[in-house]
Amino acid sequence: MHKKLVAYITSGLPDNSFTIDLALAMADAGVDSIELGIPFSDPVADGPIIERANLTALQQGVTFADVKAISRVIAPIIDTLWMGYFNSFYHQGMEKLLQEAQAMRLSGMIIPDLPYEEAVAYAHLFAQHHVANITFVAPTDSDARIATLVENAQKFIYLVAYAGITGSGQSEELEGVVASIRTHTATPVYVGFGVNAQTARDKARGVDGVIVGSAFVDILLRDALSQSAKIDAVAALAREIKEKINS
Repeated sequence: MHKKLVAYITSGLPDNSFTIDLALAMADAGVDSIELGIPFSDPVADGPIIERANLTALQQGVTFADVKAISRVIAPIIDTLWMGYFNSFYHQGMEKLLQEAQAMRLSGMIIPDLPYEEAVAYAHLFAQHHVANITFVAPTDSDARIATLVENAQKFIYLVAYAGITGSGQSEELEGVVASIRTHTATPVYVGFGVNAQTARDKARGVDGVIVGSAFVDILLRDALSQSAKIDAVAALAREIKEKINS
């Protein structure tokens, strides 16, 4: 089975046209889905690299309108999701936002601080507009909790590789939690947090895909590189990771 690579990039860093060029180059390099990060001042689930990128984008004036502008161009070409914190989505008005998302062919939203119990209130809107609200599962979740979480999971399940923040190197034994998920749903399982060129092959074992963020964003923050060099470096890394998870 061909394992999928989902790549997180911070929207509008340094501008929209760069983000569009980057996303399309990543699609050519084998990335299956792009997670467009919505810059937020307190990204609680993200590590220092993505936090710095968020801050830089906010200082440069990146807004949700920029994320939408980028999405209109890339979503018809590469599978696109939005990743951000619920405050950003809520202020747009969920019904209106999901209508817009459907119109631009967005496939899903990843909202780490919207717990299952609160997400239920919006489930009908996500369903009505054919946009997936991605389910998170952590290694600390019990089998009973996993059964509840994944019951209506769509697109893929985001398996948090350990309890903590993205981009750090800790790992947990995931076989048991993957087995538990698979007894309750056929929805693909993708592992995220701490996935990079060194860890990708290992992390991909027993799952259907990986989610990579900090390793790509780190390249975007390298001031010594020109924009075209950043795109080349990200594309090369994407090809390397895609090859490793499928070898």
